[in-house]
Amino acid sequence: MRRIDVIGIGLGVFLLGGGLYVGFRFAGLDGLSAGVWSQVIFVTGLLGWVATYLFRVVTSDMTYGQQLRDYENAVLQKRLDEMTPEQLAALEAEVAAAKLADEEAAASSTDP
Repeated sequence: MRRIDVIGIGLGVFLLGGGLYVGFRFAGLDGLSAGVWSQVIFVTGLLGWVATYLFRVVTSDMTYGQQLRDYENAVLQKRLDEMTPEQLAALEAEVAAAKLADEEAAASSTDP
């Protein structure tokens, strides 16, 4: 984000706060009540934004997380492309054996 974008967002938030205050005053609230209610709206909005940010952090749904997953997938794909057919066959056999072992472990843990 560029510096001018941050300045624009800050100016927009400032003007929105003033607009809320004027709107509450126009609706008939006194100055103190209008100020309190405009602050309530801003604090609620801020907490909502922070909650969405924390949710994206916890679920790794941020730009960095996506870039990291894309990079890992590209590295794995490159390694697969560089493998010989014999190495691919050995890897497939190893994956099949691990899958079979997992299925047997799951079946044995559910049996009484």
